[in-house]
Amino acid sequence: MPFMIERNDITRMKVDAIVNAANSSLLGGGGVDGAIHRAAGSGLLKECRKLGGCETGEAKWTKGYKLPAKFVIHTVGPIWQGGEHGEEALLRSCYRNSLLTAEELDCGSVAFPLISAGVYGYPRHEAFRIASEEIRAFLETHEMRVTLVLFDRASYIMGSKEMGEIAAFIDDNYWEAHTDHSAFQRRRAELAKLYSMQPTPAAESALCEAADEAADICADHAAPGAQAAPFAQAVNGAYARPETLESILKSLDESFSKNLLRRIDASGMTDAECYKRANIDRKLFSKIRSDEHYKPSKPTAIALAVALRLDLDSTKDLLRRAGFALSHSNKFDVIIEYFIKKGVYDIFEINEALFEFDQPLLGN
Repeated sequence: MPFMIERNDITRMKVDAIVNAANSSLLGGGGVDGAIHRAAGSGLLKECRKLGGCETGEAKWTKGYKLPAKFVIHTVGPIWQGGEHGEEALLRSCYRNSLLTAEELDCGSVAFPLISAGVYGYPRHEAFRIASEEIRAFLETHEMRVTLVLFDRASYIMGSKEMGEIAAFIDDNYWEAHTDHSAFQRRRAELAKLYSMQPTPAAESALCEAADEAADICADHAAPGAQAAPFAQAVNGAYARPETLESILKSLDESFSKNLLRRIDASGMTDAECYKRANIDRKLFSKIRSDEHYKPSKPTAIALAVALRLDLDSTKDLLRRAGFALSHSNKFDVIIEYFIKKGVYDIFEINEALFEFDQPLLGN
């Protein structure tokens, strides 16, 4: 099952268990710990008093009481002391033991805060890296939906160099930043009129001339290397002799599901390897496999393309079969294109970037 990142209040998460970044007494404190105790009510504190505290890196559980979650898993993170006192090993242990406890409780879903990254002072970027690595390692061999809940924008997770490179790519490719909208819109209006004309030789000549001019406008304002030719070709073909409905229906493209399964077989990848790399759960993948006409969401379709390590053209082809496209007018699409062009197919790394830019995440 998938690993997701979400900006939310962990006390409102409707999951089987939430993880509490507790202190060693388990009797409540500040930050996430205090918020969970307040939301759960006095019953939580009464049960915690019977647990006898908890060592750093260990985990214990209680009922959820007034929380939407059935259980609270309490774990004690390390206090940051410069990184030379075993902090990383202890923090990793927090995640491992909490996940194993969730498994013992037969939880299908669990939500974590970013442990030790608050008043305990653990550097946020490092705290996120450790959380991500441990959760991902667990999900390689377990079926569980795990959400890392970050409360606000201060929970910065990507390094400044990575963010800078992605932001620069968006600036260079984002359509809204590089299109002369007024000129382009004028030509679109003129083309719309031409579409309504009768297909006389004069009309066809005018349409082709307008299409070439519109393509020049696109080329002048597009990012370096962008191709305007397909646009002109599409418009120039507007008056081609129409096919009959019967002939069109006889030549339908291969469906998304069929094309995907054929690509998986060709890759030598198992179904489980594919859906785990795509950060989607087994049930959803089973729907795609069993229904030839299944239409996935765009993030799911892209996630599967990433799992298969498809290049940009193959990704676009797979998306087209689901009724989608990549566009430079969409920041989400530009970020996806950035990673595919770089040959980076780590779905979680891509999701970190999407999260930082307030875009939907890949998977489900």
